[in-house]
Amino acid sequence: MAHRVDHEYDYLFKIVLIGDSGVGKSNILSRFTRNEFCLESKSTIGVEFATRTLQVDGKTVKAQIWDTAGQERYRAITSAYYRGAVGALLVYDITKRQTFDNIQRWLRELRDHADSNIVIMMAGNKSDLKHLRTVQEEDARAFAEQEGLSFLETSALEAVNIEKAFQTILTEIYQIISKKALAAQEAAVSMGPGQGRAINVADVSANPTKKNCCST
Repeated sequence: MAHRVDHEYDYLFKIVLIGDSGVGKSNILSRFTRNEFCLESKSTIGVEFATRTLQVDGKTVKAQIWDTAGQERYRAITSAYYRGAVGALLVYDITKRQTFDNIQRWLRELRDHADSNIVIMMAGNKSDLKHLRTVQEEDARAFAEQEGLSFLETSALEAVNIEKAFQTILTEIYQIISKKALAAQEAAVSMGPGQGRAINVADVSANPTKKNCCST
């Protein structure tokens, strides 16, 4: 979901948080959107979402972030929420090796259900627990490079790299969309006068101010 609107924000981007249950996705979401952290947070049931508006390259971007349940029994439900997502934060727990080993499965599921141009970042959460680490940062970085993913270690507890992770994803999405818009403009100019495309007047007159720059 990457739509251009004309009022409170310029763009709306849908981001999904995915990964095993217990890796800290809900606290990453609450830290980024409300600057809150809850030690007693419970496992997400199904899907929850929150929003936050911020500036990206001088544009006002509203991030709509969906927190998906990691438990197997919710997989059929959550896969539907990948549709329309233009970004994803793929999270594992640096203290639980199994959550990192499962990243490949999550990545495959994401690529099966999401748009092929989705921007993906991998995050090793709970970096505040380095003394309990079972996943080395260099191993995770090597995997991310192999899969063409951005990578950061984060701590929702200490608010480390949470802001940077989302800012990086949103900036990359915006740059992709800007390039597509520019290419479309250049194509329109190159067509020259008398070679334009037909416009449905009914659609324009119904809502002349709103426009989509892109859609999935």
